[in-house]
Amino acid sequence: MDPPTDLAAGAAEAYLPGERSLEAMADAAQACRGCDLWRRGTQAVFGEGARDAPLLLVGEQPGDREDIEGRPFVGPAGLLLDRVLEGAGIPRDQAYVTNAVKHFKWEARGKRRIHQRPRQDEIDACGPWLAAEIEVVQPRVLVCLGATAAQALLGKSFRVTKQRGTILEDTGLAPYVMATVHPSAVLRSRSSDERRAGEEALVREFAAVARLLIDG
Repeated sequence: MDPPTDLAAGAAEAYLPGERSLEAMADAAQACRGCDLWRRGTQAVFGEGARDAPLLLVGEQPGDREDIEGRPFVGPAGLLLDRVLEGAGIPRDQAYVTNAVKHFKWEARGKRRIHQRPRQDEIDACGPWLAAEIEVVQPRVLVCLGATAAQALLGKSFRVTKQRGTILEDTGLAPYVMATVHPSAVLRSRSSDERRAGEEALVREFAAVARLLIDG
């Protein structure tokens, strides 16, 4: 199928398979041409985790390591996320992890590939994949990691800086929704003390998520 001539919202809809299983969608995503990001990405990086995972985590997009390995959250931010989940008492196998955008957007800087934030039309074009993942998994708790994920799901006016850690209900996405910073933001802290404080803050927020997973 030829790529669309523009980045219409939901352009990826045409590439979703008739069978809405995670396995079928992961395979179909490799052929997605809903936006132009496929041209530079090594591969589409679809979500990963159990079909019945009670927790769904949404980031922005795959990074350099994820693009190479084809799995979400396996780079430095993913390692931090693993520590946070462990610190909060949440087994990683209870979480389905994915991103709002399935291809790595980057610019060359010497020999390095540096992350570029996706445009709004690219996020909108990729939206059907994320919506389908949420529909299939039907998590009890959904956590948006960073502004891109939060605004993709909760609206462009949503501000993580103002509503970070707040438990939201009646969103139509999951019984409980929370937004917080992306682990990569913690890694960009200016000092080791700031990074430690940032990680501890994430652990506290995910401890509240753990209670929701147990008690509701």
